[in-house]
Amino acid sequence: MTEWHDDPRERPPPVDVPHAELSADALRGVVVAFVLREGTDYGDHDVPHETKVAQVLRQLERGEAKILFDPVTESVDIVVTRPVVRRPPDP
Repeated sequence: MTEWHDDPRERPPPVDVPHAELSADALRGVVVAFVLREGTDYGDHDVPHETKVAQVLRQLERGEAKILFDPVTESVDIVVTRPVVRRPPDP
């Protein structure tokens, strides 16, 4: 038996969740969960957990990332909305 959401054409799209509409505690919880599950590689040096959380919060505030709720999986994710352009270091 096929579930209604198995057909991508019938799957409801993720819902944008404006970060400013979340309470401070809820927003921090979403960001902390994202940072813990993300496991990104930050290069040759370790980046403290709180620094990663602060970086994601800044990306949300600048509109470089957004929070999405998937109604099918009932999960929340943070996605990049536009690529972050990094300047090369000064010589």
